[in-house]
Order: sequence, then structure tokens, then C-alpha cells
Amino acid sequence: MKKTSFSLALLWFLAFRVLLAATADAIETADGPLKITPIKHASLMLEFQGKTIHIDPWNEGDYTGLPKADLILVTDVHQDHMDPARIRDIKKPGTIIVAPAAVAKTVTEAVVVNHGESKTLVGIKIEALPMYNLVRGPSQGKFYHDKGRGNGYILTVGGKQIYIAGDTECIPEMKSLRNIDIAFVPMNLPYTMPPEEAAECVKAFKPKIVYPYHYGNSDLTVFAAALKSEQGIEVRMRTWY
Repeated sequence: MKKTSFSLALLWFLAFRVLLAATADAIETADGPLKITPIKHASLMLEFQGKTIHIDPWNEGDYTGLPKADLILVTDVHQDHMDPARIRDIKKPGTIIVAPAAVAKTVTEAVVVNHGESKTLVGIKIEALPMYNLVRGPSQGKFYHDKGRGNGYILTVGGKQIYIAGDTECIPEMKSLRNIDIAFVPMNLPYTMPPEEAAECVKAFKPKIVYPYHYGNSDLTVFAAALKSEQGIEVRMRTWY
């Protein structure tokens, strides 16, 4: 009997994890629902008014049955963010790719948006801002992500501002953000920051909803606990792995 109960519990747990991984969130906006689908690592998909936006598509994610992209955003040159093979796979005629200049050296058809610039593409305003390391790197004096190379993005969708941080530590540009409705914040050591640091950054710019993403083996409960008493910030933990 105990063995049977354990087996049923295990099956329930595994089924729950599969459901969690596959479940998309729908967030109401002034112009209809925004659908958010976690994929893997830093990869996610947004759907709005019949348009599909893929962020940092990567071959290790499962794209079975997902729609092709109208818009692709790439944040950095590392292979888990810039994957030319996966980009080719999810493109269709007319797909627009947005990327920093460093990515456009490889993904040559990309539209370059530099820090502080914004463009409106497929009806969505896209603003680029910095993402970089302040202290962490492979060796003394070197960083995993140099300032000026990669892009974070703010998208304006149905009156909502969506912040996609990319690979970054708690930089001043993040802390100074205001009026962010939805934020995707990384906490993947050693490349970005630990959950405690990410939570302190979130406390500074106060997004209404925050998703931990690109989190590796980080303990997300630490992040959620650090923000538990913060009014007006909802933490949504979803499975990217």
C-alpha cells in the first residue's frame, strides 16, 4: 500500500511539473490578452493580437507545435541566446529580427537597436537598454558580459511595459527603471547574479509582476521570500528547465 501511494504521489508530482512547464500565462492588457510561454533557459514566447514574439530562441528548447515568429529578439552573442540554427527554424517570410550590433555581425539580417534607441516593429515599441556584469567574470579584470555588447529590452504591448533583462547583474540602469508592468530577471551564477541580489534590484524598480528566468540551479524560494513583504510586486515562478 505504501509503495502504491508513493508511486501515485510521484506520478502526480511529475505530471504537475510537466503541466507547469507547458502552461502559458495570459495577462490582460488594454488591447487584449498577452500570452507568455516559458520555453527554456532565457527563451520565451509572447503572443499578442495574432503576433508571435520569440526571445533568445535556442535549440535546446522544445519548440514543437509553437508558432513561427513575427518578431525575434536576441540579447547577446553567447550561444544560449544567439542560435542561428534555431532562428532559421522559427523564421517565416517577413520575420523581423532585432539585436545588438555584436549579434548582427553573425545574424546579418538583424535590425540593430542600440542602447537608448527605440523602434516600433510589427506594431510593438521596442527600446534597447544595457545588460552587463559589474563584478563577475571568468578572470580578474574580465567580465562575462561587457557593457555595450548586449541588449536588454523594454516592449510596450497593449499599454503594458515588459522588461526583458538579458544576462545582467543589478546594474544602475535596471534599478532606475520605473512603471514596469512585467519583468523577466535572471539569477544564473556565476554569469549574472544570485537570487538575493536580484531581489534587491527588483525592490528598487518595483515591477508589478516579476518572473525569475535564466535561473540555472538557483533557489527561487530565496528570491520569492526576499520579496514576500513588498507591496505591489507579484512573483511568478515558472519552469524554464
